[in-house]
Amino acid sequence: MRVCRFQYKSKIDFGFYTDDAVIPIQVVASNAGVESPKISSLLDLLPGGEHFSFAEELESKLSPEIVSDLGIAHSALKLLVPIPNPSKLLLLAGNYAKHIEEGGGKSEEREKTFPYVFMKPPSTTLTNPGDPIKIPACSPDQIDWELELGVVIGKRCSKVSEADALEYVAGYTVVNDISDRAFHPNPYRAERPKDVFFDWLHGKWHDTFCPMGPCILSASEVVDPQNLKLQLTLNGEIEQDSSTAEMVFPVAAIIEFISSYVTLEPGDIISTGTPSGVGKAKGKFLRVGDTVAATIGGIGCLVNPIAR
Repeated sequence: MRVCRFQYKSKIDFGFYTDDAVIPIQVVASNAGVESPKISSLLDLLPGGEHFSFAEELESKLSPEIVSDLGIAHSALKLLVPIPNPSKLLLLAGNYAKHIEEGGGKSEEREKTFPYVFMKPPSTTLTNPGDPIKIPACSPDQIDWELELGVVIGKRCSKVSEADALEYVAGYTVVNDISDRAFHPNPYRAERPKDVFFDWLHGKWHDTFCPMGPCILSASEVVDPQNLKLQLTLNGEIEQDSSTAEMVFPVAAIIEFISSYVTLEPGDIISTGTPSGVGKAKGKFLRVGDTVAATIGGIGCLVNPIAR
């Protein structure tokens, strides 16, 4: 089951997602002769949510004919960020060995290290599918892509074990962790020991630098989150082509680590790091007029143009 937020004729609504169309929840319920409950968030429809059983039952009634008759084509509506206001938007750095190596680093075995976690401000970085990623005027020259699996937390989660961690996941989405590889304000500044770290961190925070969507795939349909295909294209050319199997720390281990010191709440998003194939390693960066498409098998394709 894939669910999404969308806007149609000025109204924001929730629906079942297919690669070509969206079928509004209320329309499917009406067609099935049942009353739709009040839905305030996609979390209501996912594992751990109040109306998960209702959504599963309703989704089972979708036939190709119903999708054809009741579905609204993507071109006729606007897809929105699935979870627009997570209390926490957490991301991992260096969670794929080949990505670490392409950047000139050395990958360590999981047992000898721990995940590097940073945050982005959700209210200004989260960007709808189809909306532009904006090149910042203050630092325009090395803007890069990073396709990542996004994990949506469904239940309050504190100090859980790796063995139990996936029970707290509501679903999975696509994240593009846009990164400024050369954020260097004030070129005449005196160099300080921590400049390199903060240039890297500040380069993650520009407005529009976290597109997310186009939907959420229910965790109930993901047997193994470490077996999802990842592919990112820039203007139709493949740049990243990998699998979540290549993560150093798998999803469950990430949740165990973060929840050991931070309580995760329903709707929190964890973006799990990017595989190799980023632009920095090739000297190739996003430019105005480009289109970037980030795809995860079973979830969908997140497409965004690049603008000033």
